Amino acid sequence: MRLKQGMHKLAVICGLLAISSVIVSGCSGNGNKPGNQAVATEPAARQYYIFDTVVNIKLYDDAKAEEHLDHIDTMLKTLDKELSRTLEGSQLYKVNEEAGKQPVEVSENTVAVVKRSIAYAEDSGGLFDPTVGGLVDLWNIGNGGEHVPEPEDLQRELNLVGYKDIVLDEAKRTVFLKRPGMVLDLGGIGKGYAADEVARYLREEGVKSALVDLGGSSIIVIGSKPNGNSWNIGLQDPDSSRGISVGTIRLNDHVIDTSGIYERYFIEDGVMYHHILDPRTGAPAQNDLKSVTILADNAMDADALSTFVYVMGLEDGLQYMENLGDDTEAMFITADDKIYVTSGLKDSFQVSSAQYTLVE
Repeated sequence: MRLKQGMHKLAVICGLLAISSVIVSGCSGNGNKPGNQAVATEPAARQYYIFDTVVNIKLYDDAKAEEHLDHIDTMLKTLDKELSRTLEGSQLYKVNEEAGKQPVEVSENTVAVVKRSIAYAEDSGGLFDPTVGGLVDLWNIGNGGEHVPEPEDLQRELNLVGYKDIVLDEAKRTVFLKRPGMVLDLGGIGKGYAADEVARYLREEGVKSALVDLGGSSIIVIGSKPNGNSWNIGLQDPDSSRGISVGTIRLNDHVIDTSGIYERYFIEDGVMYHHILDPRTGAPAQNDLKSVTILADNAMDADALSTFVYVMGLEDGLQYMENLGDDTEAMFITADDKIYVTSGLKDSFQVSSAQYTLVE
């Protein structure tokens, strides 16, 4: 399968303001479509909580907005009960509980996400591996009390990483982890799947203007702004507080997703340890990247790519993205404040910070 297409992931902001405020003001437009046809500019908004992440959805110019938001609430609660690793009693929780014992019957949604996670693992050569859940728990970054694991503990959990030991039976709709102690963590791609399902539903319902924000790290823009213009998306400066961007890009009907190292980390003995783990070592990925941003047509691909392309590093990651052969694009910010973009972004991304240099 060729793809067309976390600390919290690098914040994506709309316009030049933090996503939490700009969706209400900076992105709502002036209320007039081309031709001076008036539309409602104040969105119908709802906040949800799924996979330990706050999700904000805003619908513009939608007469059935509250009905749609209620339906989305039901959708997300169902998906949380299927795909959450930490929700006791969820399907994924049961899969991990039964690791090395027996297969667990799951829903079509869970089958779809597990199948895609295996495909991502194969396509990335194992740099994306959904069985890193034990390592994630061991490092526990972002939850307080973090410390560098003891070597023997790290090796124990690393030995349990291996996507090839996931047994997916699509006909019986079962998932089985071959070895006791394995922990399947669908993490970011589960959120991406949920976001894609929400976007699909809204488009089927004829919604023309909406924003789906997954914890500030991933944004789906549906249609255009209420005034008919493209959404103006800014990319967060990794070295600044929320709301300061390195540059902007205009988008319609697209997903933008960023993985970065600076919002969820800890420092021990003068060394920074971030949350983006390399499945080969069990430790935070080591390279000169501050962040990787992916532009794709769906959130699931964007989530997976932003994670394993970061692990690849600049040279291999940039080459990988250029070789995808579709309209998926990427932007890399390095530790020396240089910005590298794939060829499809060279004419559309505008740097707005004097600190950063766009490498041609």
